[in-house]
Amino acid sequence: MNADFSERRVKMVDGQVRTTDVTSAPLIEAMLSIPREAFVGAGQQDLAYIDEDIRIADGANGGGARYLMEPSPLAKLLQLAEIDAGDSVLDVGCGSGYSAALLSRLARSVVALESDPALAEAAKSTLASLGCQNVTVVTGPLPQGHAANGPYNVIFIGGSAEEVPPALLDQLAEEGRLVVVEGQGNSGVARLFFKAGGVVTGRRAFNAAIKPLPGFERAHAFEF
Repeated sequence: MNADFSERRVKMVDGQVRTTDVTSAPLIEAMLSIPREAFVGAGQQDLAYIDEDIRIADGANGGGARYLMEPSPLAKLLQLAEIDAGDSVLDVGCGSGYSAALLSRLARSVVALESDPALAEAAKSTLASLGCQNVTVVTGPLPQGHAANGPYNVIFIGGSAEEVPPALLDQLAEEGRLVVVEGQGNSGVARLFFKAGGVVTGRRAFNAAIKPLPGFERAHAFEF
């Protein structure tokens, strides 16, 4: 079975990742080596390498369902961040920990932030079993980030957001990058935010349709 999953990883990278202009050698190597099947439920392992989002939690305390992001947009977003081996990264909404595992192979250190305690515990256990010693899993509200370990060279938001909270932008280091998909469904757009001289600016990168991350809805102003 392990050999079968290894073959599926190669097919995922060749058929879903390389074909969407992902050329980063360290990222491709990480995706070839990290067992994606370890980050889904036991009954979902046969689905681990499909080119779709995989539901990993139904949502706690009224929050929305959570998903393991489809490989292609995940890879494109991580490549967009241009992660360096010396970078510190905040992974917002790490879910079961797959994105944090990939980031652990690309960066110096990773803080994996998760609001769902059950997902956080699962991520911590799986990451430890894979030897991802440079990842620290923390639990807390996702829009608030984790300032205690900041500032960060890279912030990755693991789902679409209607808007990026100022608290996260404040946790960017100088020359730091934040990647996120703004908007939902076919209207989603991947954006790269960059901090220079203390000022954060953003640019559009590519269209991307991914599942929303609970807690990042736009606050609606009161109207008469």
